[in-house]
Amino acid sequence: MNRSLRTFAFAGLLAAGMAAHAIDPLPFKDLAEEHRYQALARELRCLVCQNQNLADSDAGLARDLRQEVFDLMRQGKSDEEIKTFLTARYGDFVLYRPPVQANTWVLWFGPLVVLVLGAVVVVRIVRSRAAPATAIATAPPPEDA
Repeated sequence: MNRSLRTFAFAGLLAAGMAAHAIDPLPFKDLAEEHRYQALARELRCLVCQNQNLADSDAGLARDLRQEVFDLMRQGKSDEEIKTFLTARYGDFVLYRPPVQANTWVLWFGPLVVLVLGAVVVVRIVRSRAAPATAIATAPPPEDA
């Protein structure tokens, strides 16, 4: 039991060390600036990892983008100006919530279309299997000769 407890503690320390390493320490002016930075880093996607935001990614490009966001904040840019800058440079893919536009309709409505099509297929299969059973149940009994 003591050995498993030590193993568990070591794994916890290792995980905490990896989580602490994910974000580079930056010289924030105050807590509000740090919260703003963290919120922006969670709204922007890592271009290498694709399913992680900048705050969670440890990729080199994510580190560079975090520094870019920090530098833009220090230049006095608003959140929207920072997002606009990154979108102009990397496209809407950098945003976790891309705007609803003609080129992003598949992202927004594709899952709904697939769900509706799947429901239609299931309904048709169920009805086609139920039809022969209903026909057999309503058919007159065969006459004995």
